[in-house]
Amino acid sequence: MATFDKRIDAYVENARDFAKPILNYIRSAVHKACPDVQETIKWGSPHFEYEGRILCAMASFTSHCAFVFRLGSMMKDPGGLMQTGKDKTGMGHFGQVRDVKDLPGEKILIQYIKEAMSLTEMGVKVPKAQTAGRKKLVVPVDFMKMLKKNKSAYSTFEALSYSHKKEYIEWITEAKRDETRNRRLQSTIELLKKGKDLNWKYVK
Repeated sequence: MATFDKRIDAYVENARDFAKPILNYIRSAVHKACPDVQETIKWGSPHFEYEGRILCAMASFTSHCAFVFRLGSMMKDPGGLMQTGKDKTGMGHFGQVRDVKDLPGEKILIQYIKEAMSLTEMGVKVPKAQTAGRKKLVVPVDFMKMLKKNKSAYSTFEALSYSHKKEYIEWITEAKRDETRNRRLQSTIELLKKGKDLNWKYVK
């Protein structure tokens, strides 16, 4: 039986006006596709669980929303609507969503959700990235403190790939002056608040 989490009610209510219909649209589609879905909050954002595992999640940022599937990289995407890899313009699988029209129609969106459900039922797991020789990322203390003060920035950072996290950390730690480091820390938080996976070469 589906459950509705009051924390998600509050999340939607506190979102910007443009985001509310988007979040409600996603939430409604998830429940229609998966009556047994369980709602929860993880990393400061609404998540939907099925059979004890994360099915999908949504998030609201300053000027856009995001919708992501845990097994998105394994989905067929027959309509070519999903964004993956280098083509992504945000942390979600449908890019930066600024209007309900930026998402597939309800019937199609439900098909995507049901495919994610099927993969979950089959026990499909996200392929583990090759970690041979990969060093554990050490997040600077001052950076982590700033992240924990901003839920949207923290949520975005947690959703980034290893390489994108590494780019952020290296860009911050390579600063030679305290002034430069502080400026980069502030810029990083602002980018993360906007849901952007960093291309730091364009940050001034």
